[in-house]
Amino acid sequence: MPSPTPAHGGRIPGVVPADGEEPAFAPGDAVRIRTLSPVGHYRVPLYLRGKAASVEAVIRPAAIDNEEEGYGRNAGSRRHYYRVAVPMTAIWADYRGNAADSLRIEVFETWLERI
Repeated sequence: MPSPTPAHGGRIPGVVPADGEEPAFAPGDAVRIRTLSPVGHYRVPLYLRGKAASVEAVIRPAAIDNEEEGYGRNAGSRRHYYRVAVPMTAIWADYRGNAADSLRIEVFETWLERI
C-alpha cells in the first residue's frame, strides 16, 4: 500500500486536506486563549482565558476534542492541540521572576484565536 505522503513529508499534489487535518497555527504564531464559558467540563483554566500566548509546538497527530467527546457531541472530527507559552507577567502582574519566564500548556485549537 503506498504512503499517503511523499517521502520528503510534503503534500501530495492535487490532494486537498480535510477540514482540521492541517494545523491552523504554527510555532511562533501569536495567539490569544479565547474567553469562553462552556457549561460543564472544560480543559482551559480560568486564569488563562483572554491571555496572549505564543505557539511553541503543534501536537501531532490531530486529535478529537475531549470536551465535546465527553458529551457525545464530537462525531469524530479532529483538530490539533498546541503547546503555547503564556508569559508569567501576563498571568500575575506582580510576578518577580525573570521577565522571560512563561507557563506552558497544551490547548485545543477551538480555544485559540490569532492575534
